[in-house]
Amino acid sequence: MIEKAERLRSVTEYYFSKKLREVAALRKEGKSIINMAIGSPDLPPPAKVIEALNSTTEIANAHQYQSYQGIPELREAIADFYQKHYRVSLDPSQEILPLMGSKEGIMHISMAFLNKGDGVLIPNPGYPSYASVGNLMEAKVITYNLSDANNWRPNYEELEKQDLSDVKIMWLNYPHMPTGATAKKDDFKEAVAFAKKHNILIVNDNPYSFVLNDNPLSILEVEGAKDVAIELNSLSKTFNMAGWRVGMVVGEASIIKTILQVKSNMDSGMFLGIQKGAIAALQSPDRWFEELNETYVKRRKIVWQIFDALQCSYNKESAGLFVLAKLPKGENSIEFIDKLLHEKEVFIAPGTIFGSNGEGYIRASLCVSEKLLMEVLNRLSTVKI
Repeated sequence: MIEKAERLRSVTEYYFSKKLREVAALRKEGKSIINMAIGSPDLPPPAKVIEALNSTTEIANAHQYQSYQGIPELREAIADFYQKHYRVSLDPSQEILPLMGSKEGIMHISMAFLNKGDGVLIPNPGYPSYASVGNLMEAKVITYNLSDANNWRPNYEELEKQDLSDVKIMWLNYPHMPTGATAKKDDFKEAVAFAKKHNILIVNDNPYSFVLNDNPLSILEVEGAKDVAIELNSLSKTFNMAGWRVGMVVGEASIIKTILQVKSNMDSGMFLGIQKGAIAALQSPDRWFEELNETYVKRRKIVWQIFDALQCSYNKESAGLFVLAKLPKGENSIEFIDKLLHEKEVFIAPGTIFGSNGEGYIRASLCVSEKLLMEVLNRLSTVKI
C-alpha cells in the first residue's frame, strides 16, 4: 500500500459520509429509515430556474468551457441581489467570484491564505468542514466557544486572553449552523473591530439568511468591513438548489483576486446552463421566500412536537433550516441518536459532530415532508425512547 499523506492523519471521513452508509445498509435490510439529519432541500427550485437551464442547451457555446469568474450576467445578478437584500454595493467585475458551491470556497479561501502553522479560529459548535480544511492545510486549528448562555455568539473578551499573533482567519457563520442563532449588525461590528485589531481575515458563511429569518444580514453591511471581511453565500438552501452546486464569495477586490489564483487552477468554469439558472433564481420575487418559509413554518411546528415527545428543549426564535434541541439531562447525544435510529428507524444528527460544545444536543432538518414528520411523531408516540 502507498502511504497516505501526513495531512490526513488529523482528518477523518465526514460523519455523514460514514453514517449514511449505515443508513443505506439498514434500508437494504428492509428498515424504513426516515432521515431527519441532512439539510438537503426536498422542494424544487423556482420554475424559472429549470426553464433557464433547459433553454441554454441549444446555445452554441453552452457546452464549452466557461469563464473562471463566471459570466458577467451572473456576477451582475449577484451584485443586484446583494444590493436589494443586504444593502451592500459590490463591483461585479472585481468583488464577486461565483463558486461551485460555497463548500469549495472554504477550501479555496484556506489554500489562498493559510500557511502551515498559521492559526485559524473555528466556532465550537460549528460546521465541521472549517476544522477539516484547516487540518488539511496543516494550520493550527483553534476553537472558540459558543454557548447558549451567550446566545451562541463569540465571546471576544475570552478570545482576547489568547495569543492571537499567528491567527490568520476567523470563521463566522450567521445565521448559525447548527444552533440557528442569528447575529445583529452590532455583532458584526464587534467582529470587524476585533479583526482589524488583530489583522485577521473574517469569513462569514451566510447560506441560511433567508430561511425562517425576517432580517437577512451581511457582514459587509458594516462600514469598513471589506478591509478585513469576506462572505460566502449559496443558492443551495435559499433556492432549493443544493445539487446544482452554486455559491459565491464576495468582498474586496484584492482578496477575491487572491482566491481566484487558487480556484482558476482547480476547475474550468461552471456549466452555462447552471449559471443561467442561478441568474433566474437570484431574480426571484420576494414572494418566493414567503412561500418557502410558509412550508418550513409548518414543518418546524411538527419538529417541535417531535422534540417534545423526546422530552427535549429548544429555542423557538432560531432561524435556518434546522432545529437544535437540548437532550434531557444525562443523555449522550451519540447513544441517543443511535437508539432512535435502531429502535424507531429515525435518523437525527448528534450535536457532537459539530464540536465538543454540541454534546447534549441533537439537530433535526426541516428538509422532510409534513407526511414523513407526522410518521416520525407517530412512531415516537407508540413506545417511549
